[in-house]
Amino acid sequence: MAIECSVVVPLCNEELNLPTLHVRLMATMRGLVMPYEIIYVDDGSTDRTAEMIRELHKQDPSVKAVFLSRNFGHQAALCAGLEAATGRAVVTIDGDLQDPPELIPALLDKWSEGYQIVYARRRKRQEGFFKQFACFLFYRVLRGLAEVPIPLDTGDFALMDRSVVDQLNALPERTRFIRGLRSWVGFKQADVLYDRDRRHDGESKYSFARLARLGLDGVFAFSEAPLKAITALGMLICGAAGLIALAKVFGLSSLGWSAAAMIGLAGLQLFSLGIVGEYIARIHHEVRGRPLYITRERLGFRPPPRPVRNVLEFLPSRETERQEQLTAGRLSGSWDDPMFQTPPA
Repeated sequence: MAIECSVVVPLCNEELNLPTLHVRLMATMRGLVMPYEIIYVDDGSTDRTAEMIRELHKQDPSVKAVFLSRNFGHQAALCAGLEAATGRAVVTIDGDLQDPPELIPALLDKWSEGYQIVYARRRKRQEGFFKQFACFLFYRVLRGLAEVPIPLDTGDFALMDRSVVDQLNALPERTRFIRGLRSWVGFKQADVLYDRDRRHDGESKYSFARLARLGLDGVFAFSEAPLKAITALGMLICGAAGLIALAKVFGLSSLGWSAAAMIGLAGLQLFSLGIVGEYIARIHHEVRGRPLYITRERLGFRPPPRPVRNVLEFLPSRETERQEQLTAGRLSGSWDDPMFQTPPA
């Protein structure tokens, strides 16, 4: 029976949240009365997460798993799940229970109306003030800089149609920012509002450094504005340098101003080089061509079909024909016939 809905859940050291998450997911999916699969992607967990996933699979064959060889990061784990999913609709959701599984029916309702991407938009967030402010600022800066409109206050909790997932899986780039790529591919999109809860248990795997890196990936992957800003700042500094020189001619400048201008120019150069370096680092990452992730094991999936051998391998070669003639000669008793004699080496 074809899978109607796949639910992809990236996990990293979520042994405290997984039991509650699974109960709520199962209750939601069974209530939909449709063929479904739940794909847990273990992103190099060091606790009992992988062991618990195996137990869940034994209890229910609709639970499948992809075990990565190490921790490749949240976005890579999401991509691994998207490539493994087979459903006509694919829902991605985090495993910390900040995003409620009970919202999945509402996403499916929008999908049934003809929308191919349905993202959950956060109306409220029960998190610290600093994180709320940082996220609020980031989404608005990104929207202002990005080449394509990226919805505000949305994360990775979303539903995508099979056609969208196929397009995402076909993209060659390795620096993945899913919520940006989700907008870039286009298609008909809609949102569903919800209030985001606190983390159910444990600690967030997204440290400030990881959040900053994710934010930089989003900006540099979908905007050339920082590069263009360097040109604008360079023109501004040149204009300021001209004014300082003019003031010096009329005796209105001093050495202090000159030193300040030099220090400011040096700082601007280093800052500009840093921006260029971020783009070069991502080019280097793409050119290396390393896979986005490495799968250690897949659980619950059908084995891929064996590759079909080239039909040319089955066609007789001249040597094969010669050996067949020699064998036929031996069997027919015509071995003395010159045509069946093996030519001298």
